[in-house]
Amino acid sequence: MTRTIQQLFDLKGKTALVTGGSRGLGLQLAHALGEAGARIMLSARKADELEQAVAELQAAGIDARWIAADCAKDADIQRLADETLQRMGDIDILVNNAGAAWGAPAEDHPIDAWDKVMNLNIRGYFILSQAVAKKSMIPRKAGRIINIASIAGLGGNPPGMTTIAYNTSKGAVINFTRTLGAEWGKYNINVNAICPGFFPSKMTVGTLKALGEEKLKAHAPLGRLGDDEDLKGLCVLYASDAGKHITGQYMAVDGGVSIVAGG
Repeated sequence: MTRTIQQLFDLKGKTALVTGGSRGLGLQLAHALGEAGARIMLSARKADELEQAVAELQAAGIDARWIAADCAKDADIQRLADETLQRMGDIDILVNNAGAAWGAPAEDHPIDAWDKVMNLNIRGYFILSQAVAKKSMIPRKAGRIINIASIAGLGGNPPGMTTIAYNTSKGAVINFTRTLGAEWGKYNINVNAICPGFFPSKMTVGTLKALGEEKLKAHAPLGRLGDDEDLKGLCVLYASDAGKHITGQYMAVDGGVSIVAGG
């Protein structure tokens, strides 16, 4: 029988691993998946922030726990995958969200800062996706991978913005998503990306200060920045059977900024 829309979006019995999940967009995504019924493993570098985030999720009735790990380090990535599998069983949903940014003019951008951004924002996504797929998703021929990209990966910068490494890494995430979706379709693993626009967060505080909140709002056809709800719907669509026929895709959640900019 054809399932109802409520049944299609239901994530009860699923386990999700969310990196960079202790605050901001990652925590919003964890709330979305948990509210749809999934059990949540959060990861980030700082144990104290993870403890607070898990307490918040648990207060909302979500089954959540945490592992501190640096997704720029190969050994930490493998440990994160192994410990999640040991503690929670198979991983049904992987959200690659851990990320870093660095602002500097291209001609003066430090090479070590370039490497830091690339290692976390794209290399870490690949290594964790590979580990989770080989250890859990491919053997079962089932899985969902959600990569957090950015509208910064769809084009250049407005004048005054100097984030070439970040933009490059997020452009790579988009094509990584498309390529992996094509390659792993045979394993029934759906791979999709979300491209957020401007959301107030610790990572975007510099941008908001440099360009001004009102100016950023004015660039969006909807006249607003993202809030604590705006990524939830797309995340659960990608993670659930409601999105089972979607793979290798990316969608901007940006109030329309990218359509005006030609993204």
